[in-house]
Amino acid sequence: MSHQLISHSPDLKRLRDEGYEIEVKGGYLIANHIPYVNSSREIKYGKLISELTLKNNKETAPPSTHVINFCGEHPCNKDGSIITQIQHATATQTLAEGVTINYSFSNKPPSGYPNYYEKIRRYADMISAPAKSLDKNVTEKTFKVVPDEDVESVFQYMDTSSSRANINGLNSKFHGLKIAIVGLGGTGAYILDLLAKTPVSEIHLYDGDEFLQHNAFRSPGAASNEQLGLKQKKSDYYTNIYSNMHKKIIPHHVYLDGKNLWELDKMNYVFICVDKNSVRSDLTKYLLSAKIPFIDVGLGVNVVDDFLIGTLRVTTGTPSKNDHLPVRISGEDNLNNEYATNIQIADLNCLNAVLAVIKWKKMVGFYQDLEQEHHSTYSINVSQLLNEDITT
Repeated sequence: MSHQLISHSPDLKRLRDEGYEIEVKGGYLIANHIPYVNSSREIKYGKLISELTLKNNKETAPPSTHVINFCGEHPCNKDGSIITQIQHATATQTLAEGVTINYSFSNKPPSGYPNYYEKIRRYADMISAPAKSLDKNVTEKTFKVVPDEDVESVFQYMDTSSSRANINGLNSKFHGLKIAIVGLGGTGAYILDLLAKTPVSEIHLYDGDEFLQHNAFRSPGAASNEQLGLKQKKSDYYTNIYSNMHKKIIPHHVYLDGKNLWELDKMNYVFICVDKNSVRSDLTKYLLSAKIPFIDVGLGVNVVDDFLIGTLRVTTGTPSKNDHLPVRISGEDNLNNEYATNIQIADLNCLNAVLAVIKWKKMVGFYQDLEQEHHSTYSINVSQLLNEDITT
């Protein structure tokens, strides 16, 4: 992917054609073998590391910032004094696997950098000038082509959003995970929308229903008349959409029951997004016996005095914390719930999904979790979020 990007982007291709050792790794543009002088007046070689902003999968956009990162000692003048004109920040940090920085530098032209050729060339010239004055044979233009070591990505295009925020290292916590979403009604579909933007290994979708017109009003995106007319299974409909971004979305147009629950055995986490409490009860019991952590979501909405009131629920079960489940998850189906007929509650589906995915990201270790709650509820009419069943 990175060599294709370099070949199709005029600024990156020019850098490579002029001999710079450039590569794209973890959503960053890296220029290797940049000569510099350290405080002991020795000639060393470092790396310039820039965020990478793309128009699409094959072409860069103008850099989003003039600041650049550096891996190595702080570059100095030929007398060993620090080059103060570019000083910005000192912080050793791993941005992504194999991408570590020690400093960031700042040098902004009046109109900024129009492309990555100008940005890399400018910083390389400033940093390498003292080294070249000590040894005329020193150069950053080696014409060495860096092998493409990028591992196969689960995304159809490069995740430059994470690299711009310098959180690619944290994203490694998602690698290798297999996730199942059981039920693709409104909440389950929004959970998929959020999970598809994470580098998990696989996302399995379980739902035997067709995607019909009423589903479109409580789901992410906007289905066309043509799509509705196809009467696709929900799992196929959503797979077709989100496979535009994530390569490993796997549809299963079946209902899960006592005959096929074993299909969940290979999952690392399961999201339960079903309407029937009896089905929910069977799923939670099986997952507990299989020692698979899960997050169960619930949405209860009723009409009172010409208003909708209700509560959103996110309940987590793990092998180490599950004593709360009998009082939090009912095994009986509730018929007094307007959810099944009132379809204009996409905002509640979305919020329920967001709360569930945030909890899952805490379990993975992406977000800090100081509460360790395993049950939370949001009451609509009083705007109250409660955390309960805390791990002690």
